[in-house]
Amino acid sequence: MAVCEVCGNDYDKSFEVTAAGVTHTFDSFECAVHLMAPVCEHCGCKVIGHGTEVDGRFYCCAHCAKHTEGDVPVDDRAG
Repeated sequence: MAVCEVCGNDYDKSFEVTAAGVTHTFDSFECAVHLMAPVCEHCGCKVIGHGTEVDGRFYCCAHCAKHTEGDVPVDDRAG
């Protein structure tokens, strides 16, 4: 069993995620998102989908990027 580094739960079904050479241990996807997901620069929500990145800043959607960045060439690809 391994201890989740977010909530401290010692869980027999914990898992590891390695990103940028650093390995993290979690007991749930909720804890993984809490620690690892970027935050939208405009509305503050966790970016758990594809999101949008403009000049190193993350946004949950094109609307938030355009609201903050002005006239930037980003569009959502929802269809």
